[in-house]
Amino acid sequence: MKRLIWITVLGAGLYAGLAIAQEPAATKSETAEHSESGEDKLIVWKWANFVILIAGLGYLVAKSVPAMFRSRGEEILKGIQEAQKIKQDAEKRAAEMEGRLAKLGADIEAFRVQAKADMEQESRRILDETATHAKKMEAQAAAEIESAGKAARASLKRYAADLALDLAAQRIQSRLDANTEDGLVDNFLSDLKQQGSKN
Repeated sequence: MKRLIWITVLGAGLYAGLAIAQEPAATKSETAEHSESGEDKLIVWKWANFVILIAGLGYLVAKSVPAMFRSRGEEILKGIQEAQKIKQDAEKRAAEMEGRLAKLGADIEAFRVQAKADMEQESRRILDETATHAKKMEAQAAAEIESAGKAARASLKRYAADLALDLAAQRIQSRLDANTEDGLVDNFLSDLKQQGSKN
């Protein structure tokens, strides 16, 4: 409502100022007589018009500038708050990263200790496995040696038996003549007859 009143007053002042400025020029004689009073009237209306114009502009400025400053101030405040939030987030992330970096040294040391323990455990496992494998190979070799020894002894016994038989056959053949051979056959047959009669 006030705005409408101010606009009406401003419009009326401008209209009056324009009307005075556009009055038809009178004759030279009238102009001379009224020049002083016309100039006074014109100056008064000019000042009134100027005051109304300044008042209207002042009102419009007073009405719109604070709202503009307020909205601009709110935008700036919002921007500051967002910047503070971003700064806090960045500081939080930086603190987390520093914590991770500080922990990284401890994690690396723990990893080294764990890797060393794992390597020692694996080394013991390999040594145990190697010792077990060596014992198995030793037992297998002993068994193979024992088996080879038994085979060699058996072969040696067969060879000795063959030699003994050959030697005995040679001795027997050298001592046997036809009479001894007949006597042995007769003894063998009589032994068979005796065994047959017992059964």
